[in-house]
Amino acid sequence: MRKLFLISFIILAFGLGLSACVASDMNETASAPKMKMTDSEMEDKIKANLDTDAQLKAANLSVDADAEKNEATISGTVETQVLRTRAVALAKETISGLILTDKIVVKPRELTRAEYTEEYARGEREKAREIGEKIGASLDDAWIHTKIVAKLIGNSETPERKINVDVVNNVVTLRGSVETAEQKIEAERVAKDTEGVKRVVNQLKVGAASKLSK
Repeated sequence: MRKLFLISFIILAFGLGLSACVASDMNETASAPKMKMTDSEMEDKIKANLDTDAQLKAANLSVDADAEKNEATISGTVETQVLRTRAVALAKETISGLILTDKIVVKPRELTRAEYTEEYARGEREKAREIGEKIGASLDDAWIHTKIVAKLIGNSETPERKINVDVVNNVVTLRGSVETAEQKIEAERVAKDTEGVKRVVNQLKVGAASKLSK
């Protein structure tokens, strides 16, 4: 009887000791600080998610992250606003609660004359008609109009939204108003330097009260 009691006591003591060890290990594990993501790890994770989209992968956007603040900045150039929106969405879904700064620039790829189709021309004519601009019937006229408008928008020295562009038979007419003579000269230069343009008629007014707006 005494032996049985002694054996039972030893088993109980061993069990209690084992439970205490397991509990101690669990407490140590729970209290151990979680490993924080580094800046580079955070950047790689966001970049990997962006690269799941073939077009964004080709754009090769840059990611700069601050893991401590859970912040990231994306920069680079994409061809459409749709791609820009997609990049922002993919980045935000990568990290919970991510504070994202979007520095992506939308810059449509310039089409060559060979790539420019009647479908593009039709869309360009519709936009031109809405803002009171004229485009001739040829594909060349629509292509030239597309190129000049894009150049004026991208040129900080020309107030494109105050300049109307007409293109008929490869002849460009600039209408509207600008603030300085330099802007008028620059707009004409941009038009003349565009491939396919035969002649430029510069009707821009400097400092005119009536302003055409796009």
